[in-house]
Amino acid sequence: MTNYTPSSNIRLLQESATIAASARAKRLRAEGRAIIDLGAGEPDFPTPRFVIEAAHRALDAGATRYTSVAGIEPLRAIIAEDATRRRAALVDASAVVVSAGTKQALFNACFALFAAGDEVLVPTPGWTSYYEMLTIARATAVPVSGPRECSFKISAAELARARTTKTRGLILNSPSNPTGAVYSRAELQEIVAFAEDAGWWILSDEIYRGICYTGEATSLLSVAPPSGRLVVVDGLAKSMAMPGWRIGWSIGPVSLARSMAALQSHTTSNATTISQHAALSALSDTNAYRSALAEMMAELRRRRDGALVMLRQAGMEVIEPEGAFYLFIRAGQASPDNPEPGTRVAERLLDSHDVAVVAGAAFRAPEWIRVSFAAPTADVFEGVRRIVAAGIS
Repeated sequence: MTNYTPSSNIRLLQESATIAASARAKRLRAEGRAIIDLGAGEPDFPTPRFVIEAAHRALDAGATRYTSVAGIEPLRAIIAEDATRRRAALVDASAVVVSAGTKQALFNACFALFAAGDEVLVPTPGWTSYYEMLTIARATAVPVSGPRECSFKISAAELARARTTKTRGLILNSPSNPTGAVYSRAELQEIVAFAEDAGWWILSDEIYRGICYTGEATSLLSVAPPSGRLVVVDGLAKSMAMPGWRIGWSIGPVSLARSMAALQSHTTSNATTISQHAALSALSDTNAYRSALAEMMAELRRRRDGALVMLRQAGMEVIEPEGAFYLFIRAGQASPDNPEPGTRVAERLLDSHDVAVVAGAAFRAPEWIRVSFAAPTADVFEGVRRIVAAGIS
């Protein structure tokens, strides 16, 4: 048998913990166990019918060929038009690169902006892939945490303490995975001003922007100056229940967009042609988009509120999510004998209670677990009931 030694490119790379948790739950289900999966980071709702019908029409019209690496022009144009409305300044379609999901858009940006020796500040708890993408780019991810009473949101004060002469950028995610925290306009303005003064790039992951329970979440496009060092990534995986369609995009300076498109030309080339046409329909039919999102949001809110009542009545510490679809629950106090209580709890919930959640260690928060309520309503409530019964904290 051939022995394989990982190259230095990926030697430090860790498997996506969120994907691994979901895969294990699916494997146990296939083995016959009735697992309630509250680990998935994707909506359980079907893709809206009007989007699917648009894909059918595109197929019938022969949309099965390569497109421009950066995406079909009508899709890039409508993304740029929306960005222009939010930015109150012209955003040209050449600033948009359509990618195979926001994950690829984020990777493109990290790889194009940062390199060996660079430090990038990452608000923590944060999505697991931010740290790994920066590792692949040979940059260093620097975790930065705000106060628990502020849902761990960072401010200029935390940035000032974490900065060094090697700091080159900052990743923001609002609404946040895993906490559901949403930054206010004032909070974002303070962060942008600090980053601008420091000469940093800001990479803003806004994939959950459409899923906000406190009104519309503020986009960095409406806060940062048009000439700023800003890349915004977004997509339709969450707001239109289109995770498997693999459609995301980035908006940034035209010169950077060209570099990111060049990088993409050597990895995946264009995003799936059919999916691009489906995305164009989703963004073009504003009324249908809003109606589908409102229907999904109403059910997500019902799940969120019901689960919060159950957890609070049990005395559990949980961060109330203002956006996204996750409950971040305290699983215990770390100690030398138990450095990752969240991991132990997640294992026990799966092994003894048939509930799959994600251990907080995946987000650099070992005392916590993440529970998704983007699952069938009955499963969410039964899963939370089992969590409460297990007495995790």
